[in-house]
Amino acid sequence: MKFERVGEQIRPGASAAGARVAFFDFDGTLSLVRSGWIGVMVPMMVEILADLKSGETEAALTAVVEDFVWRLTGKETIYQMIEFAANVEKRGGKPRAALEYKKMYLDLLWERIRGRVEELKSGKAAPEKYMVPGARALLESLKERGLKMYLASGTDEAYMKEEARLIDVAKYFDGGVYGALDDYKSFSKKILVQRILAGADVRGEEIIGFGDGYVEIEEVKVVGGVTVGVATTEPECLVVDDWKRQRLIGVGADYIVPNFLCHAQLMESLFGSFNHAVKV
Repeated sequence: MKFERVGEQIRPGASAAGARVAFFDFDGTLSLVRSGWIGVMVPMMVEILADLKSGETEAALTAVVEDFVWRLTGKETIYQMIEFAANVEKRGGKPRAALEYKKMYLDLLWERIRGRVEELKSGKAAPEKYMVPGARALLESLKERGLKMYLASGTDEAYMKEEARLIDVAKYFDGGVYGALDDYKSFSKKILVQRILAGADVRGEEIIGFGDGYVEIEEVKVVGGVTVGVATTEPECLVVDDWKRQRLIGVGADYIVPNFLCHAQLMESLFGSFNHAVKV
């Protein structure tokens, strides 16, 4: 099934008609403030690994790094750095602490996104400039339907809460806005999903998840929910990125979209008739 030739239903019959909760990833799913982050993280890691002279080509090292970065996308950033440190050690290097690598990465990323944040803070840019197209209309539709909404990110909580405020989406998430904590073992998307199931009398099949990463799609699918994979080619977000599409399908995405401009058709496919709302 196609939504105006831009969306795709992967699993026939996948329905969220009984959904009471919507679970959203942030970066790359709603926000484009950090668009291009992978183009900062991967080259940083490849350069450090190449300096170890393991005999691997740059292309081979890039493939290694892209594989674990993608696999851990959606988890707290520190996990990518832990895996990277292990790869340094594996090649005979003496790795720095994962937190040091994380700081190196965040410093480099800030140079890329500083102008975006300043544009938003000053009001020179409208929030929609740094949002996946159609995202606000989708959030409005889900709120109108009565779903309780949660926003979770692997980005540090202080940063992602500020960025959620700047693009004016925090107000939709009555279930809360959650990001990575210094004590990284105390929060994860898996923990949040389990809290939702335990605390709101919600069954797994009553959760619909939206995300562009491996982790959030997998965690919602594990408990029996329906998932929408945002396989967008950033920053324009007009067409599907086939690399993302294949990986999101591989972890169970029921729908694939490049953006939410098809939100009306997506809502109809997910929920059927819009004649009634549900409440948690």
